Amino acid sequence: MILGVEKIKILKRAVFQASMVLVHQGLINSNWGNVSAIDRELEIIVIKPNGVAINQMSVDDMVMTDLDGKVLGGKWGPSSDILTHVVLYQNFKKVQSIAHSHSKYAVAFSQSGRDIPVYGTTHADMFYGPVPCTRQLTKLETERAYEVESGKVIVETFKERKLNENALQGVLVAGHGPYTWGANVEEAVENSTILEEVSGMALHTEILLRGKARQEIPKCLQNKRYFRKNRSN
Repeated sequence: MILGVEKIKILKRAVFQASMVLVHQGLINSNWGNVSAIDRELEIIVIKPNGVAINQMSVDDMVMTDLDGKVLGGKWGPSSDILTHVVLYQNFKKVQSIAHSHSKYAVAFSQSGRDIPVYGTTHADMFYGPVPCTRQLTKLETERAYEVESGKVIVETFKERKLNENALQGVLVAGHGPYTWGANVEEAVENSTILEEVSGMALHTEILLRGKARQEIPKCLQNKRYFRKNRSN
């Protein structure tokens, strides 16, 4: 049996290592982006710190908060996006880790306010359907509680479109960037990496189409590819 203190150390190490993976893959530049993980039994969230350069972070700098995002000791505050993560953890009960980046191609779709279409089987293998882009936040939402409302608009998008967050583990926040999640930090980061890849593939597909009608692969092929690899969802 792993004691609480040891579980926290393991969680901090996992979040730190996941953050470094995103950096090495070019998905996080400067201080843009973050990774978090939750332990629902201990009722804690671990996330990268705010105001610490990525290349100067250590495992010990990872910040621990309660399930409302309040810091539980330490010298650093949490990433400014902590409350977005909190809202997602509160609503997506099977999610154990969240990754947020400002990767180039996914951000391009976010800034255009468009979903990422399922143009091919690479996309279909990992995401069940188009990766959705949320609506823009209103002026009131932005000024009232930007980070909280960013989480809420993600949840709203999945509820209104009747999407399964366990089968479609990614979203684009309009004008901002991508969030991905998973059952552990490795899965959340892998989904972030693959989301950027399929974003780039989709963008280049549209460039080659040069204004011709865009067409996703048939739903039967989407189903075949996704459920062949993801039977549990």
